[in-house]
Amino acid sequence: MITSASGWRKVFAQSGNENDTNGEIGKENRLIAALAAETFSEYILSKNKSPMIVLGMDTRPTGPAITETMLRVFLAKKIAVSYTGIIASPEIMAFSRIMDGFVYISASHNPIGHNGIKFGLNDGGVLNARENAILVEQFQQKCHAENAEEHAETLINSCSEVDLDWIFAESVASKHSASSEYRQFAKEIISGTKEIQKQNALFAGLRQAVLTHPLTVVCDMNGSARTLSIDSSFLNDCGISLKSINGNPGQIAHEIIPEPENLVWCALEMEKMQSSGNNTCLLGYMPDCDGDRGNIVYWDENKKQAKVLNAQEVFALSVLSETSFSIYQKQQVKKSGLASRAEEILQGKTTTAHSGIFMPNFAVAVNGPTSMRIDEIINAFGGKVFRSEVGEANVVNLAREKREEGYTVRILGEGSNGGNITHPSCVRDPLCTIFALIKLLVLRDEKTLEGTKKGLFHIWCDASGQPEKYREDFTLSDIIASLPVYTTTGVSEPRAILKINTKDHSKLKANFQKIFQAEWERHKEELKNLYGFDSYEAVITNGTKETRNVQDFSKSGKGGLKIIFKDSTLAPLAFIWMRGSGTEPVFRVMCDVKGDRAKQEHRLLEWETQMLLKADAMP
Repeated sequence: MITSASGWRKVFAQSGNENDTNGEIGKENRLIAALAAETFSEYILSKNKSPMIVLGMDTRPTGPAITETMLRVFLAKKIAVSYTGIIASPEIMAFSRIMDGFVYISASHNPIGHNGIKFGLNDGGVLNARENAILVEQFQQKCHAENAEEHAETLINSCSEVDLDWIFAESVASKHSASSEYRQFAKEIISGTKEIQKQNALFAGLRQAVLTHPLTVVCDMNGSARTLSIDSSFLNDCGISLKSINGNPGQIAHEIIPEPENLVWCALEMEKMQSSGNNTCLLGYMPDCDGDRGNIVYWDENKKQAKVLNAQEVFALSVLSETSFSIYQKQQVKKSGLASRAEEILQGKTTTAHSGIFMPNFAVAVNGPTSMRIDEIINAFGGKVFRSEVGEANVVNLAREKREEGYTVRILGEGSNGGNITHPSCVRDPLCTIFALIKLLVLRDEKTLEGTKKGLFHIWCDASGQPEKYREDFTLSDIIASLPVYTTTGVSEPRAILKINTKDHSKLKANFQKIFQAEWERHKEELKNLYGFDSYEAVITNGTKETRNVQDFSKSGKGGLKIIFKDSTLAPLAFIWMRGSGTEPVFRVMCDVKGDRAKQEHRLLEWETQMLLKADAMP
């Protein structure tokens, strides 16, 4: 079992086949689930003598067997449990905020025979790396104990059958309560305010805007936990139609990971609807199995076809939208101090916002392999970008640290994986991603008694020094065309995934450093002539800490290692990146290049791969 902070995962199917759709988990996996439940029981009891936790699962076939085993142990340990059955991970984490903790059975985007466990308290996110390490150590001790099997069996059999039946009987009510909490929390996230009156004003404005710019959204649910979530009713309440395909729980029609190769079914449905005369069908999305990650399909008005956005573009658009939205909200304050500077930008009296004066200490938290296009977007708004190691928990905790330092961090996430996390949420949510795009499309310029209240895209065009790119009848294609252009390796591409034999990643990276530095000396003139590379900087990320200008690559350990290539002015032009996955037995690599330069990205990634394989073969 891989036991990262993002989730404990393994192949739970009894056969050991990661693509097995059978629900049987076998005796050994049942005992593992029992010991994991006991580990969390002891942890939560150490914090609260009478805890109330919520337990739920995604739609994988092995979920019910793992869930029942863990429920039995929680009840044996006298822990009160609210069991929701199938539930999307953003929903259970929103519900957990009124509990003492949660346990979620899921393996996110992994193949269907995998499953896993996410643990959290009541802050709306998974346990951080430090707290997860405590659980991992205790769990391993339990698994290695001489009487582990007998002990786990005793735990499972100590549960009251009457209590277990009652938990299952109450599951419908628990799910209803969770959906209610999630709906209200989603309104707070999307509106950016806790004030109900302001929330209602925003959603009333969205409904009014949709009357002028009608919108239909397609969702390929792919049998995920979102099939039983609030998506349809929430969108409908805003006047937006939702068309679902593969909308029954467990109707997993194709691979789970929401990457371009699996978004084609959503694109086909959009094209089908457009061809039948529904020209309001402009957006689509597909979540993964636990429903926390959703990538996007959009209708390209220029080419008259549905196109899949890559993960980095999805995150970039979300960041652009939520940052512009923060300024959009400030148009309603009086023209003094903070607001007057914002008004100058909004009225076109200045074309950039580099001082950041209208959003003091504004920042975004991202992971190491997020494209540098985010830096350009945030620089346009006068903000800062902070980077952590890969892992949702790392990014969430980095954002928390920066808020404690006085920064405003409204949006964060892993650009390499798509989707976004919008504060105060601590988990990716496709509903928030789709609404970021909806706000971009429908919150347009509005005439008021005081003048023109600029819409989100107009705000971005002014802030980024591209006022000529704004037009009143813009489409999402126009917004995408205004993004900084970068060529980036897709996370699910076969060339982005390596099989590395060296278990000690510090040693691997030390070997890589020797090879890289020799290669740099040998080819630096060629690299300068071809790509403009004048120097490089090594950067490592471990947990929430980023260390720049590193001289010893091995210090990254199992964390991320990035080599940034710079021109003669020290402006970054490209980077290569590497890290062993924390949730899968693979080693990931990628490359990010400024501009539309597919050949350069391919050559740099191939160069990185060759050097890594040589490093892996060294003694």
